[in-house]
Amino acid sequence: MNEIMLQLDFENKQEVLPLTYKLKMICRRAVLETLTAEQYQNPAEVSITFIDDQGIRELNKNFRNIDKATDVLSFPLFDYEGESDEPPVDELVGMLGDVVISLETAKRQAEEYGHSLEEEVAFLTVHSTLHLLGYDHETGAEDEREMFLRQDEIMKRMGFAPRY
Repeated sequence: MNEIMLQLDFENKQEVLPLTYKLKMICRRAVLETLTAEQYQNPAEVSITFIDDQGIRELNKNFRNIDKATDVLSFPLFDYEGESDEPPVDELVGMLGDVVISLETAKRQAEEYGHSLEEEVAFLTVHSTLHLLGYDHETGAEDEREMFLRQDEIMKRMGFAPRY
């Protein structure tokens, strides 16, 4: 199988936790595992920004009209609504979109779930990458079930326990 050409652009806009090489590599692995699981074969670029709760709350309010912090936001470059449920794969060469992760929330959730920060960041990255590829758990029960099933499969491939 051909290796996916992936460019990740990282930005750190928080001072709550250090952004380590290990966290960056777990993000890379999570994006690659997700693209591989989805049989995505084109070159891809994803931007990942780490932010604090206040910053993600502002983004959530501005873009989703929800005035509270969240763990991760996805900003896909492509809109998959159209005649087919399948994304126009031939057109998806290059930038897939942006992922914004609150490391503050990720740390809190890792503690709540009893696993490492790296596992939580991996989960949030898989979740968000699926959004970049057109999955949406907020469009109905069947879509939610499908997306969460994919998340669990990818997390298992990475050696982590399923979430749902």
